Amino acid sequence: MNKIFESANLGQITTSNRIAMAPMTRSRALPDGTPSAITAEYYAQRATVGLIITEGVQPSADGQGYLSTPGIFSDEHVTGWKNVMSAIHAKGGHAFMQLMHAGRMSHPDNTPHHRQPVAPSAIAPNTPMFTMKGMQDIPVPRALSTEEVRNTISDFRLAARKAVESGADGVEIHGANAYLIHQFLAPSANAREDVYGGSVENRARFAIEVASAIADEIGPERTAIRLSPGLKMWGIDEGDESADLYRYLVSELNKIKLAYLHVMHVGTDSLLQELRNLWDGDFILNRPGRKREEIGKDIESGLTNFESYGQMILANPDFVERIKTHSPLNEADHNSFYGGTEKGYTDYPFL
Repeated sequence: MNKIFESANLGQITTSNRIAMAPMTRSRALPDGTPSAITAEYYAQRATVGLIITEGVQPSADGQGYLSTPGIFSDEHVTGWKNVMSAIHAKGGHAFMQLMHAGRMSHPDNTPHHRQPVAPSAIAPNTPMFTMKGMQDIPVPRALSTEEVRNTISDFRLAARKAVESGADGVEIHGANAYLIHQFLAPSANAREDVYGGSVENRARFAIEVASAIADEIGPERTAIRLSPGLKMWGIDEGDESADLYRYLVSELNKIKLAYLHVMHVGTDSLLQELRNLWDGDFILNRPGRKREEIGKDIESGLTNFESYGQMILANPDFVERIKTHSPLNEADHNSFYGGTEKGYTDYPFL
């Protein structure tokens, strides 16, 4: 397990270890989407991990899905994130900001403009969402026009520029977990008949063009992407061509020479190994539910360069030290995951 504590180069940064904090929605932003002072404290507490990947940050008003999530498309957002990034860097940490467009996983009551959600096609996910009025069914989204798809790519580009202006070491594109980019990949959510729908190549086009635009704007060494091959949730089903889709997508993304590929592994081990073989750069692997005794095994085996963890780092701001010293871990309080105050956010005890 010692390799996980070794320093490593990742894009343009050198990390102190090979542990990444996985992106986790916490819903504690100010009403306008600006991160608060307590958010800076939360991330700074966890800056001993090699890389922090922030919670999903919307690149536009259309990109917001949940209540009180942060944005990165206004000057106020940049100012707020500068405080967060400065706090992380002051503790010797590094952070990539995750850019997340929720697409159809949204509700008008949760967004600043209260408009109908947008998506590849007018297909509802058939699931409820929490709003200030309680749980409500997500409405049928409005299908983006071809021109609007290209405008959305421009939104991602602008958001990436503002993320770097705020001090982020880079950005991670959220291409997983049933949000907009994942919706384009899945035939169950994408019934388009233009260049962004139909074939494997067309369904992968949006993800590739977003990555290319951001890499062009801030540099490929500051650009990364997260994928979740085989994940079925909220009406997402990649279909029988799922393996072919990801082989093609990863091969094309590999040509851009991104800082890293972050895979949330819920599919088959054989496909995971194939994708790893197709990827020439750094690789972050997230295995949901990975047990403590398995920490570091994927690095030792050579399957990945970095391992990412979510709830264990959420509940243990000194996660690296606890793992090194074989100390007990705090248990995560599920009731305080989303929204609220410092309880379950910045009050987890250190050793």
